[in-house]
Amino acid sequence: MSLRAPTVAGVLTMSIMLAAGAAVAQDAAEGEKVFKRNCFVCHTVEKGGPTKQGPNLFGVIGRKTGSVEGFRYTNANKSADITWSPETLDPYLTNPRKVIPGTNMAFAGLNKPADRKNLIAYLETLK
Repeated sequence: MSLRAPTVAGVLTMSIMLAAGAAVAQDAAEGEKVFKRNCFVCHTVEKGGPTKQGPNLFGVIGRKTGSVEGFRYTNANKSADITWSPETLDPYLTNPRKVIPGTNMAFAGLNKPADRKNLIAYLETLK
């Protein structure tokens, strides 16, 4: 088996791919900023914190939809039977009304994959 030296084009392609992967790397500190820009008006994140227009998000990872005591969910949220995880949150944060038709969540969604991944990384720290 012979090894060939990488071409300049091959090295550039790998560099671009690695840079693109780094752009969507999860960063909880950046996710907290995304939360403060987009979510804090309607949600709290402190353990035992109050509900606002939306439910408290402390411990949201691993929690079923429609399950925060004291928050009035739509029937759509109560019956969605989704357990929140990075895999279920990503499409929801892209377009909540597409994932749970009938939800009252007025949020239009996060277009940037990096913002979603970072926000999810931040939510994962809330345990």
